[in-house]
Amino acid sequence: MPALLILLAAVCFGTTGTALALGPDSASPASAGAVRIVVGGALLAMVVFARRSSRRGAPPRAAARLRVPTVVLVLVGAAAIVAYQPTFFLGTTRAGVAVGTIVALGSAPIFTGLLEWVATRRFPGTVWIVATVVASVGVALLGGALEPGSSRVDPVGIAGSLGAGASYAVYALVAKLLLMRGAHSTWSMGALFGSAAAVSLPIALTTDLSWLARPDGVATAVWLGVVTTGVAYVLFGRGLSDVRASTAATLTLVEPLTAALLGVLILGETLAATAASGIAVVAAGLLVLVVPRRGGAPRRSERVTSRADGF
Repeated sequence: MPALLILLAAVCFGTTGTALALGPDSASPASAGAVRIVVGGALLAMVVFARRSSRRGAPPRAAARLRVPTVVLVLVGAAAIVAYQPTFFLGTTRAGVAVGTIVALGSAPIFTGLLEWVATRRFPGTVWIVATVVASVGVALLGGALEPGSSRVDPVGIAGSLGAGASYAVYALVAKLLLMRGAHSTWSMGALFGSAAAVSLPIALTTDLSWLARPDGVATAVWLGVVTTGVAYVLFGRGLSDVRASTAATLTLVEPLTAALLGVLILGETLAATAASGIAVVAAGLLVLVVPRRGGAPRRSERVTSRADGF
């Protein structure tokens, strides 16, 4: 089930902030983000290389009428991936793992829906609007459930998280556009993250990488690269093949739930009683998207397989 794959990917995403918090203090957001993409992107690129003889793993053949070359889409998506890392880690570092992740992922569905509407000229749909509004209310309740003093809400951190949400929207939409051109999900993720890895390597080398000399630093890098990037985006890409980018972004609101629970259970962050209400409301919003409509037939708006108009 495509939705389940995206939900599993979101759980992997949700461990990112906690992994950084448990790592060495010297691992800066810029350094950790660059290393994450270098490791994860290299892994995804290796998967594509291993599948190079497979017809399904071949690059997409863009129709002549498409105005934006595939290589341009890949570069735009890769740039957004690179931008996401430092902005996301800035948010979780300055505003706390729970709040930083909630703001980043809570804003992502809105950014994604708007960008998808502009790019594909297809309205995301009433069901998506209802689900996103309900889930966003739950995210707001969850974010407001932090007890005073449990996490320092920093304006710079919030701005970083919003930047991460916008960056996420861009590369999620680019991935969907590549799939709409006939690319296999593994190729799409490998092309995007492999390109991002090539850009991130020199960035990583300009940062303090001394934290990688420590056992906990190596463990952090492996977890960030393999679990939260490699495994997560293979799952995400396969799920994205059969749902709209806006729907996928809303489903990934499981990530802030995961981050909030890990923040409480592992990092000792405090959540007020209203957190349970927030979790329940987010779950209700996601169910609107996951539960099939009467008759069990997939919604036409969810199975977007045609080319994006003008792309």
